[in-house]
Amino acid sequence: MLIPDFPFPYDEYLAHPDGLGSIPPEHHGTEVAVVGAGLSGLVAAYELMRLGLKPVVYESSELGGRLRGVRQPGTDHPVADLGGMRFPRSGRAFYHYVDLLGLETRPFPNPLTPASDSTVIEIGGRKHYAESPGDLPRFFHEVADAWHACLEERAHFAAMRRAIEIRDYATVKKLWNELVPLFDDMSFSHYLATSKAFSSLPFEYREAFGLVGFGTGGWDTNFPDSFLEILRVVYVGAEDDQHRIVGGAQRLPQQLWRHTPDRLAHWPAGTSLAALHPGGHRGAVKRIWRSAEPAGGIEVTDRWGRTATYPAVIASCQSWLLSARIDTDESLFSHKLWTAIERSHYMQASKTFVVVDRPFWKDIDPATGRHIMSTTLTDRLTRGTYLLDDGPDKPALICLSYAWNDDALKWLTLDADERVRLMLHSLKQIYPDVDIASHIIGDPITVSWEDDPDFMGAFSDNLPGHYRYQERLYSHFMQDGFDPGHRGIYLCGDDVSWTGGWAEGAVTTGLNAVWGLMSQLGGKTTAANPGPGDRFEELRPIRLP
Repeated sequence: MLIPDFPFPYDEYLAHPDGLGSIPPEHHGTEVAVVGAGLSGLVAAYELMRLGLKPVVYESSELGGRLRGVRQPGTDHPVADLGGMRFPRSGRAFYHYVDLLGLETRPFPNPLTPASDSTVIEIGGRKHYAESPGDLPRFFHEVADAWHACLEERAHFAAMRRAIEIRDYATVKKLWNELVPLFDDMSFSHYLATSKAFSSLPFEYREAFGLVGFGTGGWDTNFPDSFLEILRVVYVGAEDDQHRIVGGAQRLPQQLWRHTPDRLAHWPAGTSLAALHPGGHRGAVKRIWRSAEPAGGIEVTDRWGRTATYPAVIASCQSWLLSARIDTDESLFSHKLWTAIERSHYMQASKTFVVVDRPFWKDIDPATGRHIMSTTLTDRLTRGTYLLDDGPDKPALICLSYAWNDDALKWLTLDADERVRLMLHSLKQIYPDVDIASHIIGDPITVSWEDDPDFMGAFSDNLPGHYRYQERLYSHFMQDGFDPGHRGIYLCGDDVSWTGGWAEGAVTTGLNAVWGLMSQLGGKTTAANPGPGDRFEELRPIRLP
């Protein structure tokens, strides 16, 4: 996912035999704090450990953050991925760690993909069954053609895809730096409505695109977003070739915690993050404050009142927590950065899963010759229904509903049983002859991320006019020009990245923070493998006036 704002090749940086860099030996074993044990925090902690530092990890809940998986207690049933569950192969920095840990992946059964045996699109009470895109009525192909055409009209789509593919950094930056001031204040909806492709068609075409979209499903929950958000996703193919981690996405952070690297500075062979935390990670952080000591470190206080002072802190938690739940010294950030933190916009998201006795949806209706149930996109309450299995004779999962923003808020006040009852009612209108409930085993599993006090939303999602805020957040790891009081704390996480909600952004911003902290302690990369900060001036995000 070579993001055009800062097209640094993180996969090459990670794969290079020189490693990410080194720090002076006198700093080996130095404790540094990592707040948050989601993917970004754990990647940062893991790489800091490899550099010879001692990361001290604080976490309010469990390892993994929004890579959270749940299995019905006391069973070997499938794991329901409540957060991240589908990961594009273009996210090569993310897959560096997947491959490092030897995790198995399989194609995610997105609509109209080979991994999904069949797809049903139901709009306005009309049901369309397809085993491949060619089975859909011409109307949907015209919608798809309009989408591709409108991307080409004003967004240099083919040229940008080609430049990203061949890693022509100069062309990527030239094209993108022209588009940012044009589209920063434009919403996705406005771009579609003013495109030649869609404006020449009846409203129903845009409506259908919003309801069912292409790739993973409908786009209408993103219609209020800055159009730049959408371009970042489609340029890098994030909607294509997505895989899931067999056994659940949480296996990645859990195994990274226990993994023993082959190459380590300072630490003996066999050292892992788990070994550096023999009693487990530290608890929730309640306070982050600049120390009054002459050395000027940063104090971190956990929920039990234990305070430790560190020369540097990596904050990978959801950024709103720094003002809403953690007592954070205001002097640690500039007023402009605090504004950027507070103006971050978060998407709501809701998922509800049920475990079923077997993947019954693969059964064939003898009257029609079709699967009795399919991956489903609809304008009903459920919006998206996904079917996941690991074999014909094993319990399987149905994600009855995956909904965003307003659609997610409709479920917020309902308990799990009431959610399932309403979802089954909606699906019954589409599949009147299928008794889904008769296959359900155990209790439903559900989440509303906006209701979680440690997240308050699923992920960041920039609105029109928010580019300046994101540029400040993303560039925070470059601290040479900062006032001394603003140095030493580094933000990371997917909400700091240009691609909120994508695990790749969590990984890459974690690596940015590692580079910043390494540089603070006098460390450096090799000439053969420059890091993100070494190439920042060459590739830096454009700064709007």
